[in-house]
Amino acid sequence: MPQFHIVSLFPEFFDSPLGVALMGRARDAGIVDVTFHNPRDFSSDRHRHVDDSPYGGGPGMVLQGEPVAAALRSIPQPGRMLVMSPGGRPMTQRMARAWAKEEHLTIICGRYEGLDQRLFELFPLEAVSLGDVVLNGGETAALALMEAVARLMPGFMGKEASGDEESFSAGLLEYPHYTRPEVLEGLPVPEVLRSGDHGRIARWRREMSLRATLAVRPDLLDSAPLGREDALTLAGVPRERAGRNLSLCLMHYPVMLDAKNSGVSSLTNFDIHDIARISCSYAMGPFYVVTPLEDQQRLLAEILQHWTDGPGGRGNPDRARALRLVRPALSLDAAMTELEQRTGQRPRLVVSSATWPAGRNAPPLLTCADVLEWCRSGPVLLCLGTAHGLAPEVLARSDGQLRPVRFLQYNHLSVRSAAAILADRILGDYQ
Repeated sequence: MPQFHIVSLFPEFFDSPLGVALMGRARDAGIVDVTFHNPRDFSSDRHRHVDDSPYGGGPGMVLQGEPVAAALRSIPQPGRMLVMSPGGRPMTQRMARAWAKEEHLTIICGRYEGLDQRLFELFPLEAVSLGDVVLNGGETAALALMEAVARLMPGFMGKEASGDEESFSAGLLEYPHYTRPEVLEGLPVPEVLRSGDHGRIARWRREMSLRATLAVRPDLLDSAPLGREDALTLAGVPRERAGRNLSLCLMHYPVMLDAKNSGVSSLTNFDIHDIARISCSYAMGPFYVVTPLEDQQRLLAEILQHWTDGPGGRGNPDRARALRLVRPALSLDAAMTELEQRTGQRPRLVVSSATWPAGRNAPPLLTCADVLEWCRSGPVLLCLGTAHGLAPEVLARSDGQLRPVRFLQYNHLSVRSAAAILADRILGDYQ
């Protein structure tokens, strides 16, 4: 049960929130103990200034190291030292549980452009973020951290089970809640909650928790403790439309055959099979294979016939299901037209190529989150190049580009490997 030590230029910020509701009662009962340490009290400047302009120039001011260091050294037992900063590790419930076991916890509230970096060398400071947002200062974030930790202390919640069923406590988001009246503006409370059957209610709450997590934070399912019944529940939840709106397109023309020359590459059996399986696994739209050569078209038709309606498909129905997503196309225009006819909308064209960066006429750079948002509103065709990557004319006509998977490192993955990684980055494991 930690004692909190708050290092802040504005300790009065905490007067109201720490004096009301559960936090106020916990302080009155001695469950939560908070001390404040203002760096201004340790300033050597007669005006109590604690900030100065940054070396190297630039906007804003920086908190000076001397008064902050003196404030930290004035704390007899600082314990772990946390700095609230947008550049820190995002706070999680797991981190809050670990902090709740500490005897002392020092929280430093950043201001201006941040702290003098040398403080991180002088003290064992851990930067913590409230999320991908920038606040006026660290006080708001520090208050959130204190509440997250304090509510885990014995006696804080009153009914200890309350904290066990909240969001993230079991690795999932919480189920929805209802109270009186039984009917609110024509909307009734779900029948199961009025049934008195505690087993049904528990199963319903678990299912609603799983559904909420799948819809809003599917990333949490990677580490959540799930059983067989949970897996069956998730398998039965309809997936959102985003996956169906994303289609992969494997380009064999025009592609770069070397650093300067473009042309046509040959089909690869592995690429056809594996990218089709990726498309099927992520519940994506049709998978287009573009080649203008007649012999390559015939080869593709033979592969598809064998693995869908032929002996390969009869012996391996799963492979047949995946290969049925493949759509041969003579050109990128043909693929775009077919997808438009299928969906009733002109698809957005996104490219990812080993030839990145694409020069002065490069299409806008996109993140995988950008592509997912596009998929939620309409069809998207993601083009991947074979050989040495897509030709410049394909890049130039696209609506946006994704960087190669390992654009800062070794950038020579097979196209089927890149397709799998990009599909997962865009759609996630549970889309």
